[in-house]
Amino acid sequence: MLRRLGPLAEREFRLLFLGRTISFVGSAFANIALAFAVLDLTGSKADLGYVLAARTVPMVLFILVGGIWADRLPRHHVMVVSNVLSGVSQAAVAALLFSGHAQIWQIAVLAAVNGASSAFFFPASSGITPQTVPESLLQQANAVLRLGRNGSYIVGGAIAGLVVYATSPATGLAVDAATFLLAAALTAAMRLPSSLHMESSTFLADLALGWREFVSRTWLWVIVLQFGAVNAVQLGSEGVLGPAVSKEHFHGAAGWGLIGAAQALGLVAAGVLLLRLRPRRMLLAATLGYLLTAPLLFALAVPVPLPAVLVLAFLAGIGSETFGVLWDTTMQQEIPQDRLSRVYSYDALGSFALIPLGLAAAGPVAEVLGTRTTLFAAGFVSLTATLAVLLVRDVRRLRRRTSELAPHEPAFEAVP
Repeated sequence: MLRRLGPLAEREFRLLFLGRTISFVGSAFANIALAFAVLDLTGSKADLGYVLAARTVPMVLFILVGGIWADRLPRHHVMVVSNVLSGVSQAAVAALLFSGHAQIWQIAVLAAVNGASSAFFFPASSGITPQTVPESLLQQANAVLRLGRNGSYIVGGAIAGLVVYATSPATGLAVDAATFLLAAALTAAMRLPSSLHMESSTFLADLALGWREFVSRTWLWVIVLQFGAVNAVQLGSEGVLGPAVSKEHFHGAAGWGLIGAAQALGLVAAGVLLLRLRPRRMLLAATLGYLLTAPLLFALAVPVPLPAVLVLAFLAGIGSETFGVLWDTTMQQEIPQDRLSRVYSYDALGSFALIPLGLAAAGPVAEVLGTRTTLFAAGFVSLTATLAVLLVRDVRRLRRRTSELAPHEPAFEAVP
């Protein structure tokens, strides 16, 4: 394990790891605090959906712009500015809640600021890792970053639920604001040569090249279409209806925090397993693993007792992280490195595009059809979309390239 944590010996990577991990701890607070702030303020699931959608829309709109500028500017500078803007916006929300005069439209506007800054942070943080470690440590560095993120959700989710339950949602958002600012300070201390940032070209040429790489691979755009639907129904139903179900059946914020922590524990468990397990057919294993996420939606729909929900949340975390690790590995294997960030931006755009609709629609749909019916429908859509991807030959046949393969051996197995 110490050998696997070797990247932490590099100063710039340590700062990156600490900044990201601390920020993710704060995000765990925000996920719970914001949901219960809106529910306490108006009691409306629809209002919660509108606020979450207000954050996601700017992220979708600016993700391609963020990807281009993350290639053109020193990436750690982009991350610093993003963290500062996110911290200020969350501090403003906390101040409004503490004052007792917060209104939904104010929270939605500040959530939009936070979402826009995230659109620049995501591509910058995805592309900066190779600049902080030698190439020989890149795989270990990615594993350590993912374990740090998921571990922070375990700790942060459990503590956040208790803190919000014992104090107020405003306190949770104030903690999130502080973590953003601390992360900015750590990232600002990084020393990366300016020559490491990508040379600029025309904006439209960068977009066009990334698009050609994206559409030329059937497995890529098909799975992105899958997640366009899956993310909309899963995040909409879990993000909006999950806290409402927890408030009624699972002791509110405390229970929802435990569910989030159980899911994060599954993420960590899968991450540790995938440090050693190397499935040959990566996309097939990733898709089969993701099927583990659907039962959680059905469990919330019933709802089953909290201990059973925790078990299914743990399994959902395993399935989600299995997909995430193997998807990143496939992308890095198949996409040229000098075009990878732009392809990631198109991946994110397609995967996130319908999330605002899912978030905005979940509450109103639940008010018409009922929370149980809406959650059952979301689970069915997620399950169907994931199974449909298995009909694509490339998804079933794409194989890992390893040092054991002969140079001429293809990445796809022959099909009779």
